[in-house]
Amino acid sequence: MRRSLVSLLALGAAGAASASWLALAVQDQVEGGSLLPTYRLIRPYGQSAQMYGRPVDIAVPKDESLVWVKLNNRVAVYDPKTLDVLAEANSPGGASLTGLELSSDGKSAFFTNAGNDLHEFVYDEGKVTLKRSIKIEGFDGKASFPCGLKLSQDGRFAYICLSRNNTVGIVDLDKGELVREIETGIAPFDIDVLPDGVTAYVSCQGGYRATENDLTAPSGGTETPVDRVGKAKTGTVSVVNLANGTQSAQVQVGLQPSAVVSIPSRAQVAVADSNADTISFISVETNQVVETLVVKPDENLPFGSMPNALALSDDESTLYCANAGNNAVAFISLEDQPQIEGFIPTSWFPGGIALGERVMYINNVKGVGSRHPRRAPEAGWNSHDHKGTIQKSAYPSNRRLAELTAEVNENSRVPQILAAFEREDSSDAAPVPVPEKLGEPSVFKHVIYVIKENRTYDQFFGDMPKGDGDPDLCIFPEKITPNHHALASEFALLDNYYCNGVLSADGHSWAVEGNVTPYLERAFGGFARSYTFGDDPITYSSSGFIWDYILGAGYSFRNYGEYDYATPPEGWSVKDLWRAYDTPAQDEIVFGQQIGIKRLRRYSDRDYPGWNMGIPDVLRMERFLDEFEEFKEAGEMPNLMILHMPQDHGAGTTPGYPTMGSYMADNDLAVGRLVEAVSNSDFWKDTLIIINEDDPQAGFDHVDGHRSICLLASAYTKREALVSNFYNQSSVLHTICRIFGLPPMNQAVAAGPVMADCFNDTPDLTPYKVRDPQIDLQAFNPPLEELSGEALKWAKISATVPIHRTGIKTRQDEDNLNRAIWHAMKGYDV
Repeated sequence: MRRSLVSLLALGAAGAASASWLALAVQDQVEGGSLLPTYRLIRPYGQSAQMYGRPVDIAVPKDESLVWVKLNNRVAVYDPKTLDVLAEANSPGGASLTGLELSSDGKSAFFTNAGNDLHEFVYDEGKVTLKRSIKIEGFDGKASFPCGLKLSQDGRFAYICLSRNNTVGIVDLDKGELVREIETGIAPFDIDVLPDGVTAYVSCQGGYRATENDLTAPSGGTETPVDRVGKAKTGTVSVVNLANGTQSAQVQVGLQPSAVVSIPSRAQVAVADSNADTISFISVETNQVVETLVVKPDENLPFGSMPNALALSDDESTLYCANAGNNAVAFISLEDQPQIEGFIPTSWFPGGIALGERVMYINNVKGVGSRHPRRAPEAGWNSHDHKGTIQKSAYPSNRRLAELTAEVNENSRVPQILAAFEREDSSDAAPVPVPEKLGEPSVFKHVIYVIKENRTYDQFFGDMPKGDGDPDLCIFPEKITPNHHALASEFALLDNYYCNGVLSADGHSWAVEGNVTPYLERAFGGFARSYTFGDDPITYSSSGFIWDYILGAGYSFRNYGEYDYATPPEGWSVKDLWRAYDTPAQDEIVFGQQIGIKRLRRYSDRDYPGWNMGIPDVLRMERFLDEFEEFKEAGEMPNLMILHMPQDHGAGTTPGYPTMGSYMADNDLAVGRLVEAVSNSDFWKDTLIIINEDDPQAGFDHVDGHRSICLLASAYTKREALVSNFYNQSSVLHTICRIFGLPPMNQAVAAGPVMADCFNDTPDLTPYKVRDPQIDLQAFNPPLEELSGEALKWAKISATVPIHRTGIKTRQDEDNLNRAIWHAMKGYDV
């Protein structure tokens, strides 16, 4: 087993840090901290408590007698002294993005959920109970998705951001009903009320309502103004009068405004602009932004700090800001012009701050990642093993704050990120596969980037003795995936590679954006606005997509299936499609294409179908190879090509769909044909093929739930090698950027180590030979009437899992599909 402890003394200089960290795996501990799949170190300051789930909000009563925490599926109460959990209660309907307010005595908590309810929980005699739920569907009857809320001064009313309604709802708590809605901008998130008790400021993450002159895209049922890239182009704060029910002003702030805090002594309201790395200060007298503060640890950093939670000290001299992207809380002095005094380190993705007299309490949405022990250790880890944390941190002295700030910079790899933007004169540099410095030439002119679906390392390569695998967790061995195994054997086997994300919504964002915003990271309690697959413009990071950088630099790009929902022609069944892939009939099939991002649509192959579990990957590959022949004839090929090959997702044991073995063999054969075709062409000498997963959610791994596969095929890839350096999805995008001489897309991408150690400087032009499938590609799950016992049970369960979209909607769906796949491959007695 290759796992070692690394002393912090080795992490001093930038170069030493890079070399040391590459030897780490996600599970490794580093003196009070551990390494994340994002290649950041976490060493939270103070006391921490871990929990199963993702905490999105936190609240503490005035007397600090309790700590209330809103998780993705429940509410929990903690002892403020020990951080021991005192009681928990489930939230029917899950949890929304934010929204947790306490009664004046701190014994009741009001909690917005993803099922259109306002819950009231009560703590008494060591128990939390759900006292009542108030349904909030909006007056038009549609799902409202309630988020941030504020109680009136007398406790009679709750003012709630109704995200899908684009309104603020006023709930009469005595009557237990919604009594008024006030229009706001798009996707209201958080609300604060001025001391007058009448004027409220509401952050609207989708900005203003679209006009006829706006380019738009739908988000949660609302046409939202977007820029030419396709992301939401504005963020606003609506000023509403709670007494007369009107919106008096809209203030334009930074992108994706999140937390809102009134600062009466300054006659201002502070707003955290999550997608702009700023805090906007609005004058309540003029309703104009009078100051904008950049909250990055270093102003030279690119986008990626993502402030998303605020708290104000009682004396209003200090504003605290949770930077989700830096795993830190910023201390901001308000005694004069706002300025950052320093940072304290947190765990992964801080999403809320509650202030006590001597300490602050912080909820870390992702905590320490996917390490919660829900199964026996030998059963492995899954990316849904969420292990969030809460943290209790004392207010440090100025000297201690300076030390902690330096620690935040080290943990977040600030020096290495800045170094990644240093450009060298390339006039006399020899081309290499992955240049050491930005601006130096690469031997590669083309990158083919394959994005597959949902597998861990052990699922594929647990049976390969060369790497750090667990054969007991391998369910797709060499017999089923001969090409994956051959590529890992003949080229480099990467056994320390990680997906940054958890499931398809954040996985595809990591894969093509290299970042995930708080809007999406908070949504795991219920994806009520969207389960995004390129179809929610509020989701996207302001830094954009990898193709934006490629096209902006004058390179060419072609998309094959990514962010596309494909539909077969009417009358074609799953079996028809699977049996037509190698016949002339497949050329006649015209698939419907649905790509939410207009710019991506322009660069997409119309004939290559995207997501649909009824379309075999070998058919997709036939479509790609048809166009590849045209590239060969022309002697030109796009610089970057993205291929979505999703069939390793599978459909479990759902009747009428291919067996999991057939799905995997189909995906494997398509991968092999791709590498064989390219390696037998003139493009082989300057083309890199990268094959990885969008996420690892549908499997188990003995190292970590985020560990996954990455295959690198090229003439320069090391042959028959084992590469155990730490790499992740950020590394893939950083490497692509470095190859084309482009700066990293954002902080997260810049933090990922480039994959230079996977390559030789001298090419080996030996082509790859595809391995034929060893099992039947056209074997189908039998109908229910032919089954009995456990097979019948799991076929029925598998059929309930929605597979028409990339997202599995509930935790139960996810678990059901994983179990169905496990039993289908391992047997029903395992």
